Amino acid sequence: MSAPVKRSLTLRGHRTSVSLEDEFWQAFREIAAQQGKPINALAAEIDAARDLDSGLASEIRLFVLRHYRGS
Repeated sequence: MSAPVKRSLTLRGHRTSVSLEDEFWQAFREIAAQQGKPINALAAEIDAARDLDSGLASEIRLFVLRHYRGS
């Protein structure tokens, strides 16, 4: 697995940075494309649903894992 790479996302009009490994970025882009959503929109949905004690990067990783596990 690669080292985390920081990329900028725009969530509901404000910019934020998220660090994910390239494999997670690729999988996240693929899921967004399958759902017909921009990656920023999907990230905003995940951000809105997350517990404030959990980081966005962790929630995106869990989202990708759940997607591929079918849960």
